[in-house]
Amino acid sequence: MLMLLVRGTRFENRWSKRSLPTTPGGRRESAMESESPGPDTDSGVPWRRSDEALRVNVGGVRRLLSARAVARFPGTRLGRLQTAASEEQARRLCDDYDAAAREFYFDRHPGFFLGLLHFYRTGRLHVLDELCVFAFAAVAGVAAGRSAEGVTDDPVLRRLEYFCIAWFSFEVSSRLLLAPSTRNFFCHPLNLIDIVSVLPFYLTLLAGVALGDRGGTGGKELGHLGKVVQVFRLMRIFRVLKLARHSTGLRSLGATLKHSYREVGILLLYLAVGVSVFSGVAYTAEKEEEVGFDTIPACWWWGTVSMTTVGYGDVVPVTVAGKLAASGCILGGILVVALPITIIFNKFSHFYQRQKALEAAVRNSGHREFEDLLSSVDGVSEASLETSRETSQERRSADLETQVPSEPPNSQIY
Repeated sequence: MLMLLVRGTRFENRWSKRSLPTTPGGRRESAMESESPGPDTDSGVPWRRSDEALRVNVGGVRRLLSARAVARFPGTRLGRLQTAASEEQARRLCDDYDAAAREFYFDRHPGFFLGLLHFYRTGRLHVLDELCVFAFAAVAGVAAGRSAEGVTDDPVLRRLEYFCIAWFSFEVSSRLLLAPSTRNFFCHPLNLIDIVSVLPFYLTLLAGVALGDRGGTGGKELGHLGKVVQVFRLMRIFRVLKLARHSTGLRSLGATLKHSYREVGILLLYLAVGVSVFSGVAYTAEKEEEVGFDTIPACWWWGTVSMTTVGYGDVVPVTVAGKLAASGCILGGILVVALPITIIFNKFSHFYQRQKALEAAVRNSGHREFEDLLSSVDGVSEASLETSRETSQERRSADLETQVPSEPPNSQIY
């Protein structure tokens, strides 16, 4: 046995002397120096082969992925790790890198990452039911290489918005400069709507410049100011109200609501009384069933939906008394809503006809000015002027027939 050990020692010494290379100075390298490959960036040798398997350590759990499986998804983080040109570039894609073991480390929960590894192997993403969706989304973002979240604007829509804002600003500025009275201009509701629809864009732009983002998408550094910017962006929906300037129906609707405040008040009063009564009855009948009628304020939502005959169905009564209360609430809502609606409709019809008559009168005044212009031009025949006068007279007669009295019939409550 002693001879075998001695011979083994001599054999190992002879093997080590033959296998270890020598340096130009004649010194033999150690075993650790000869076996460690290390990246040779000076000689132009790549730091790792492109077909080398990818070693991943996720939260202490080591996995080995083939280069072919990772290459199927080159846009993901592991795919970019596989094709990284240098070790510095690879370190930016992972949490840590062990050069000796050639292993990439990610500080994530290993249970979530197993589903992603299965996705690289099979191309199908399967998540266990007990896993948290939000935590898995964060890990998936790491694997896919997405670290920042945010809403990006479409460049085409952004250019279209700039064009519309420029046109609206030019329109409002021109009307303001040509207005006879600046005070009356700002007192007109439609002019205020035009200003409110354009102003949020400039306020958002100024807030974005203050946050260091000229596109107005900042707000993460200064949270409260960012919320104000979002409110300004929400105010852009008021641009839809600019259609009222070019729509006879919308202007008539606005005039109707303005002159029907008594009827609208009566309608709201009826609805408030009905909701209060039937909500209390439903709460008394359903409070023991745990179906959503927990408090009387919670029952007000159900009463409002039922009286307006919307019926979402999110909260429904289950007892006989509750169903009877719901039936009375629905029938009472039909009667309450139907009574003032007739008066409001009559007023809307009146204002719509009057608005059409005013537009016709404006057109007729334009025809008369055109006749005066023609009469001042030399060479215009008398027959053409007579024809123009007859046409204008016929239009005025037709417009006068469509005019109605100043107060609509049946507009008072007796």
